[in-house]
Amino acid sequence: MSPRIGVVTFPGSLDDRDAQRAIRLAGAEAVALWHADHDLQGVDAIVLPGGFSYGDYLRPGAIAAVSPIMTEVVSAANAGMPVLGICNGFQVLVEAHLLPGGLIRNAHQQFIRRDQKLVVENARTAWTSEFEQGEEITIPLKNGDGGYIADAETLKRIEGEGLVAFRYAGVNPNGSLNDIAGLTNERGNVVGLMPHPEHAVEAGFGPDTPEAMRSGLDGAKFFTSAVNALAARV
Repeated sequence: MSPRIGVVTFPGSLDDRDAQRAIRLAGAEAVALWHADHDLQGVDAIVLPGGFSYGDYLRPGAIAAVSPIMTEVVSAANAGMPVLGICNGFQVLVEAHLLPGGLIRNAHQQFIRRDQKLVVENARTAWTSEFEQGEEITIPLKNGDGGYIADAETLKRIEGEGLVAFRYAGVNPNGSLNDIAGLTNERGNVVGLMPHPEHAVEAGFGPDTPEAMRSGLDGAKFFTSAVNALAARV
């Protein structure tokens, strides 16, 4: 039986359908979850997608972090369920204290859209095990509030404990401290990042590569990593 991976839709989510498609392409069943419910429908993993949940009122991700479904997501994550937060989903994860630090307005005060090079810093998580440590990948990025911040003690801890999952390479697009593009928790089941792997899973729709335009598929490994991690549990 294929694993079932839930995708939460909040008011203002934009990339929930894209995440569902990426899950299906990875060989899993995509299950739509609704922000106002307390039912995870028996899923095996969860994706919090990109967008502008609740219109980014108060702070991006702040209201979504206290929505009804997040009570269940936090409990499931703390019990070991794989959870991936993409862009706004990453913002939700830090607001829900499933990942440390915070995300603020880009340093140049502008929304940015680019195909971004990343270095895989931690290939031991449920969402990164198909990568190689130190591998360079290209993933689309689109955000206005992607600057990662944390106090000095927190930065020292996440660096020392290997909790940086991805780091920006070539250029830091939003002023994130230590070039941090994504994080994992200590257990390795929760991962958040600002770039959008769900937009690099299908030929003809991904980033350009030296081989061909729109042929980049680096995002697919996020979802196949989760599928394989779930299969290994059976």
